[in-house]
Parts: sequence; C-alpha cells; structure tokens
Amino acid sequence: MPITGLLEPSLKLILFGGKGGVGKTTCASGAGLYLAKNKKNTLLISTDPAHSLSDSMGIETGNEIKKIKGVEGLSAMELSAEKELADFKMQYDDELRRLFDTSTYLDKEDIDSILELPIPGIDEVMGFKKIIDMIEEGTFDKYVVDTAPTGHALRLLAMPELLDNWIKVMAKMRWKYRYMVTSFAGKYKPDSADDFLMSMKKTVKKIEGLLKDENRCEFIVVTIPEDMAIKETERMVKSLNQYNVKVRQMIINNVVPEQVHCPFCQARRKGQDKYIQEITDRFSDLNITIVPLLSHEVKGIDALKSLGAEIFSN
Repeated sequence: MPITGLLEPSLKLILFGGKGGVGKTTCASGAGLYLAKNKKNTLLISTDPAHSLSDSMGIETGNEIKKIKGVEGLSAMELSAEKELADFKMQYDDELRRLFDTSTYLDKEDIDSILELPIPGIDEVMGFKKIIDMIEEGTFDKYVVDTAPTGHALRLLAMPELLDNWIKVMAKMRWKYRYMVTSFAGKYKPDSADDFLMSMKKTVKKIEGLLKDENRCEFIVVTIPEDMAIKETERMVKSLNQYNVKVRQMIINNVVPEQVHCPFCQARRKGQDKYIQEITDRFSDLNITIVPLLSHEVKGIDALKSLGAEIFSN
C-alpha cells in the first residue's frame, strides 16, 4: 500500500527518518517531486550533516533556498546547523551577554569564554528553529525534511526539552536579579534579555507543538529488511512515541522483487521475507509501503520522479 495523505492541506512538515544508508534521502527527494507534481509548492530540506541531497537530485544545492531547475514548484536547501547557530549567537549577542552579566558574578572575560563554548545539540535546535521560522513565513505549502541518521534525529527531538530546562534555569537566575532591582529601586522594567527568554520559550513550544500535531506533521520511518535495521527502527519508533510524535507510515526499502529467476536473487529474497514478516508483525498498526530494489541507481530528477510516483498516492 502506498504512502498516503501527503497532499492534505493542513499537513505542513513531512520528515523522513531512519538508520543511515536505508534510502531516506531518495524517499524524501521522491516525495518532494511528487508534491510538486501535484501543484504543492514544496521546499525539500536536508538536515543531515553529511548532506547527500545534491548528489541524489543531481543538482547543486546549498545553505540557501534554491529553485530546482526544470521542476516547477520545488525548491531545495541543505541546512547548515552550524551556520544557523553562528547567526543566532550574532543576532542575540547583546541579550546573552546581558543575561550572564546581570544574573551571575562572571566578568566580561568569563562571559566571552562561555559564549565561545559549544553547547552539544544546540546547533541542531537552531537548525530546526530555522525550519519553524520558514513554515511560519508561509512561502511554501509543504516542507519535506531529510533527517540525519536515527541518533541525530532523536537527539533533535530531545533538545526542546533540554533547551526548555536551560531557559527555566536562566529565568530563575533572572528572577533573582529582578527581585534585587525591585527591592532597591521599587520597580523593575523588563529589558531585551527578558524578551529574549520569552522568545526562546515560545520557540520551544512551537517546535514541540508542531512535532506533536499529527495534522500538521508526518514522520515517515524508512527501513530495510535486515536485522540491525529492524532493531534500530523499533528503537526509533518507541522513542518517537515517548516524545508523542505519531508514526503512522513506514517504507521498507530495497526489497528484492518476488518474480526473479536468478538463484542468488531468489536466495536473497527468501532471506528478506522473514524480516518483512517481522516488520509487518511488529508494526501492524502502521501503513507499510514496500519499495523494490531496482536494477539501476535511483539518482537524478527523472529516476526520482518515477520512484515518487510508485511510493506515494493521493
């Protein structure tokens, strides 16, 4: 049964996730072309640090939105989380310094050192913030995301909670500063640092709200009929459920066709059959689409269009 429902007007964000090497980029690219063909103005985004979107499409993309030549209604970008974090630090440098200056006993040199420190995972959050900002701008009908391998994707889902905890700590420190100012001056006037914390709080809620809204967000898991891939897929689906991110559809990629005469291919398919059965048993509540292993590399616009027409349906 093909993947369905992507044309629903309320659905904005479509994420493809799974183990490295299972074909997420190919499936995401096929989805982008399918949506564009159906008159949906679509932005195809790669958040994988090892970008392969350009290789898959056969067209050079980059960190800026670029229209795909020859495909009306489709644009693409390979998002650089590091650049988004650098831009974020530059944009909010004054506010971050004010927070540390008024809420701690750190001097300027200490604050400089802290702001230069890398915060694990925060670059990925800033990358996702960029996606949220683009969705709110409303330039496109659909946003299709080729995510990083499982570990990175799950860390991204966990980061809003961690970032929220960081904001709570900073807000508590800020409250002490506010108390001192009120005690001595009689009143407290919120400044840019307070506005920054409020803005970040709203960003966290927007990310959580979008990911958990099954009408606006669809997370499609991609796997292959192999033992290690199944185990990682199961862990991913469980983690997504824990974060209240609903998984409704799954793609089993690189399946050897049943009607083959080559003894090697027949043996390979026989070995895959038990894993396909295991997947359908473990994920019986999901709509599962089987994508055959092709004799040629799925690369370039025409090949991806053909694949998209096979995988996705109204």
